[in-house]
Amino acid sequence: MEVTRASDGHQPPAGERVVTSLDGRLPVTEAARELLRKVFPDHWSFLLGELALYAFVILLLTGVYLTFFFDPSMSEVVYDGAYLPLRGVRVSEAYASTLRISFEVRGGLMIRQIHHWSALLFASAICVHLLRVFFTGAFRRPRELNWVIGVTLFNLALLEGFSGYSLPDDTLSGTGLRIAEGVLLSVPLVGTYLTFFAFGGEFPGHDVIPRLFTLHILLVPGLLLALVGAHLTLVVVLKHTQWAAPGRTNRNVVGMPFFPQFLTRTVGLTFTVAGVMALSAFLAEINPIWRYSSYRPDVAAAGAQPDWYIGFIEGALRLMPAAETDLFGHTVSWNVLLPALVVPGLLFAALYAYPFVERWLDPDTGEQHLCDRPRNKPTRTGLGVAGITAYAVLLVAGGNDVIAYVFGVSVDALTVVLRAALIVLPPLSFLLTRRLCLALQARDRERLLKGDETGRIDQGHDGGFTGHRRPVSEDERFVLLARTAPEPLPAADGAPRRERARAAASAWFHRDGVELPSTEAESEYLAGVLTSPAHPGSAADRQAGPATAGPVRRLRRALLGLTRRRGRGTGR
Repeated sequence: MEVTRASDGHQPPAGERVVTSLDGRLPVTEAARELLRKVFPDHWSFLLGELALYAFVILLLTGVYLTFFFDPSMSEVVYDGAYLPLRGVRVSEAYASTLRISFEVRGGLMIRQIHHWSALLFASAICVHLLRVFFTGAFRRPRELNWVIGVTLFNLALLEGFSGYSLPDDTLSGTGLRIAEGVLLSVPLVGTYLTFFAFGGEFPGHDVIPRLFTLHILLVPGLLLALVGAHLTLVVVLKHTQWAAPGRTNRNVVGMPFFPQFLTRTVGLTFTVAGVMALSAFLAEINPIWRYSSYRPDVAAAGAQPDWYIGFIEGALRLMPAAETDLFGHTVSWNVLLPALVVPGLLFAALYAYPFVERWLDPDTGEQHLCDRPRNKPTRTGLGVAGITAYAVLLVAGGNDVIAYVFGVSVDALTVVLRAALIVLPPLSFLLTRRLCLALQARDRERLLKGDETGRIDQGHDGGFTGHRRPVSEDERFVLLARTAPEPLPAADGAPRRERARAAASAWFHRDGVELPSTEAESEYLAGVLTSPAHPGSAADRQAGPATAGPVRRLRRALLGLTRRRGRGTGR
């Protein structure tokens, strides 16, 4: 790009020339302008993704520090470090270096515990963020790909957590590696080959810790960085979802600009997360490996429990009855293969496919940028609660031995109860959640018809009592009425079997619902506000006279002049 001279005959300053030259080759100015104009909704639920991002940043920083001192070797040495109870004991180099980090490196134990707490926060924030996206329908068009990226990030977070958890080579992490070996061996035909490749021979071998170290510090973090970048890019390009409110439509985003409001708040959140992680590491001990000693294959640790994000696999293994089958000279261990590989595989396959399945069941083909209230999608909410219930049962089952010991009950009896709970509780929670959502819809309908109770009660001359109610505010009425209620797909006579199955599934998904009362003016206004590019309630609307009032003024007049309300559906 040619640099032109200024009008007074002098060249621009050197800094300006450099920026101009760079901008001619890289569109940094345009990208920065778009980022500065980016608007972020102001709601606490949108901070969950930021918590995961900042926990990941802390993980990277503390992980780099720990890498300088960790030795990923399984060679045995005689420990002669600062921890006196283990002096003279033969341990692995990985375990000895972890002890050295904890007791001899300045700030090592603090950094190590910050790293562990941040790993738990990272996985937890991604999980809760995915739940928020699921229950509010933020995965719908055009964000299906971002949902797929989010589920992949969660999978990688689980893999990253397991690999990092196994690096110290203590008795607790070694027990987890022994379980991983059994899972690999359960793979039909190729299980033995996979195990020899992972462990470098017979368990425990000498290669698993170095390979996990490479996986933990290089491969998985690289994939996480790439996917986080893609995720944030899509958020900027596709814009944020937002909760329904006056002035918010499918064509705009109402909130705070990136600079300076959002930038100031997000920097404050960054330091808050770092401070909380440091305080947790200072006050709460986590993973004290010096109490467990180095791993030995002939020692089994009683009461060993994995971190919560792996606990559901442990619980599934404990609940599955013993079952084996001999097929063509090969033994298939169903009691390991099904709970450890098939069930998690089906779970994550369902998560990946869900946005596309719901799109297949929904006749609406437009883009959706407003969040759903979970009560307005009872079937989706019920499915989500059923999945959470199943996960909770499996997580409890992962600690059945500890629970049985603490409460003095039989492990076998507790296992039978948990097996029954895994079968009964998820469908029961689905039905209860669905009914609760419909009850909440009926309550919204009652509020629209009768208003909210004021708490004032008058007693009449005849001794009777009369309660007072006030109408729902205009803004809240908008929130209650702004929902999508698609009709199920019609089942045409003579249609192909696939179309009939689709119509039946759509009817089941969209069945039942409480129709909320609204006037024709409200219906027309809401139909327009969800698709109009204009910002309702603008200055022009507020300043217009009665003859030229905007939709907000027309809606207000319709509400004030309303004398009779009509409604159909249940809960009238």
